[in-house]
Amino acid sequence: MAKSGFYNLGIAPNILEMLERLKFTIPTPIQEKCIPAAVEGKDLVGVAQTGTGKTLAFAVPMIQRALAGKQGLVVVPTRELALQVDSVFREVGTALGIRTAVLIGGESIGRQFQALRRHPQILIVTPGRLVDHLEQKTVTLKQIATLVLDEADRMLDMGFAPQLKRIISALPKERQTLLFSATMPANIVRIAQEYLKLPTRVEIAPSGTTVEKVTQELFFVEKPDKPRLLEKILGEYRGSVLVFSRTKHGAKRIAASVRNLGYAAAELHSNRSLGQRKEAMDGFRNGRYRVLVATDIAARGIDVQGIELVLNYDLPQSSEDYVHRIGRTARAGGVGHAISFATPDERNDVRDIERLIRSVLPLSKLPNLPPARTFAPAGRGQFTPQFNKAPRRFGGGSRSQPRSGFPPRPASHKRRFGGSRWRR
Repeated sequence: MAKSGFYNLGIAPNILEMLERLKFTIPTPIQEKCIPAAVEGKDLVGVAQTGTGKTLAFAVPMIQRALAGKQGLVVVPTRELALQVDSVFREVGTALGIRTAVLIGGESIGRQFQALRRHPQILIVTPGRLVDHLEQKTVTLKQIATLVLDEADRMLDMGFAPQLKRIISALPKERQTLLFSATMPANIVRIAQEYLKLPTRVEIAPSGTTVEKVTQELFFVEKPDKPRLLEKILGEYRGSVLVFSRTKHGAKRIAASVRNLGYAAAELHSNRSLGQRKEAMDGFRNGRYRVLVATDIAARGIDVQGIELVLNYDLPQSSEDYVHRIGRTARAGGVGHAISFATPDERNDVRDIERLIRSVLPLSKLPNLPPARTFAPAGRGQFTPQFNKAPRRFGGGSRSQPRSGFPPRPASHKRRFGGSRWRR
């Protein structure tokens, strides 16, 4: 029987046996290049687009070192990504006796105390919650031998630099550090220079490179016409669709609009509890929800095979996030498609994205759009579409008319949210 491609990477026999049992036979490029260096205990900087298998690239060496009595710490930007990383460690390591603890916000700290009392070899954390534990002295990092900073660029974008500095100051100076990032901006280079010792650099694709098998498409569309274009596109695709909104309030409105079109949709943003996020992710994976509407801050843990379409309803705030977003389709060698909506005044944002990915986004002609819909209340929490009727007014005046495709807003909402703030 032919041996797995993992056999020549320096992996211990019992881990190789587990990988073979789990049908991991051919390492991805980042796994092939990272695992040998990490197993040898070298510091490492890995630059790779999403969906390339980098979690296994650091999980295998960390499990091997844990079996030799060395503890590990994985720091990630979001709760969803922490749970996703933990699932990989559990899949490979549980049968080998590896115990993990996930320390994230939004989850019972009592349950986390219980996990820590089991003396886990691997901690998987978000920065804020780990700092909470450090300040309460419920966890110590003095025995950590391997530190992984995953999605490091995103952690800095989210403002976690002070927390990372606090965490690293609590670690032993003699340790192995592995840093992974989809992009390599100047601030990531500075972190690598400050905290890593002669790191091996593994760059699977140049920073800003998009996933190879994802095709891309761009529509210039006026903001009021976005709901109608979304309706048109959802009618043309049959598979799972991941829709990105720039704001959590926008995500909520888009999800409501999609549900009103008759599609099962869930939301993923920072206003959702951890339980609601898990339910949305599980429902999206198993097909209960065809459409998932997410913000960038909540999207880093979305590792779902077979997403047919990623739709940027709003362009991201940073060009780097475009690469992360569209990498949620065409994962692990699959194929996928990405569509972006841009308003005419966002041409500079489009150019920034094109400069980063070093290619021109294919521009498509706006199709004939379906008639505008308005939604009149039909009971608690539900709306029914109404065609060719004047929109209901609340409190009088044209400013209280609903925009095309969304439920009407009561005048009380304008007072509460201060008018223009509601639109952000």
